[in-house]
Amino acid sequence: MNEKLFIRLQHLVPQHGLSRAAGWLASTPNKFVKNTFISWFVKRYNVDMSLAAEENPLAYGCFNDFFTRALKPGARPVDSTQDSIVSPADGAISQLGKIIDGRIFQAKGQDYTAQELLGGDEALAAEFAEGDFATVYLSPRDYHRVHMPYGGKLRTMISIPGELFSVNTVTAENVPRLFARNERVVAIFDTDIGPMAVVLVGAMIVAGIETVWDGQVAPFASREIATSLYPYQNIVLNKGDEMGRFKLGSTAIILFAKDKIQWDSRFAATTPTKMGERMGSKR
Repeated sequence: MNEKLFIRLQHLVPQHGLSRAAGWLASTPNKFVKNTFISWFVKRYNVDMSLAAEENPLAYGCFNDFFTRALKPGARPVDSTQDSIVSPADGAISQLGKIIDGRIFQAKGQDYTAQELLGGDEALAAEFAEGDFATVYLSPRDYHRVHMPYGGKLRTMISIPGELFSVNTVTAENVPRLFARNERVVAIFDTDIGPMAVVLVGAMIVAGIETVWDGQVAPFASREIATSLYPYQNIVLNKGDEMGRFKLGSTAIILFAKDKIQWDSRFAATTPTKMGERMGSKR
């Protein structure tokens, strides 16, 4: 499809209605529907079921259960080096680098502000001024649970309603401020190297976003930005622990404060990665 037409259609289609319909289909236990959908998906995207805890794709209760499937123990070893920062998910690096003058690079000719990404909170964005970011794109065939890139204590979760453009190279290059416009969940953790943000970005036909501490949090009931504080729950997650998952795939963005980490030089845009793989280290 012509790229301009593809982008135009993104603006014209009922993004939320289409995504909610996909969510209903993905959650139905009807065997004909879910088995047909799962069988097509495995073949279309060449999904390797040998890594899954349950290898039979038709044994899952619905498509969402299949899509967010657990892996066998040891399938994704987490780098155990004490100072390492690890990939939060399977996928490919969309971009990574420095947050410059409060702006995060999206693609050639496109960027957005950390303040926009984090829901408009100026003070929170200031904590990441001149810091470092990495954007990891999860393709349809990937493992779709998101894990901690570094250990920390949950400070707050911000639910940010928005649009639901598809997330891929074409939209990243052609939709201004893509990741700061789409529906997303921001989790802020306090770590021994300062604040860390893990942002789960929704997309077209993504049926939902879950966190391990609050279950399904998107789609949101309200169209207002909502901040949830968890000081009483003492939620502490170690490096490599699961923190959330996508019901259909999208993108995870991680942010660190200034001069706290450095990315390994072998990582750049389009570099493939696996959850738990070392991406960098603390300074």
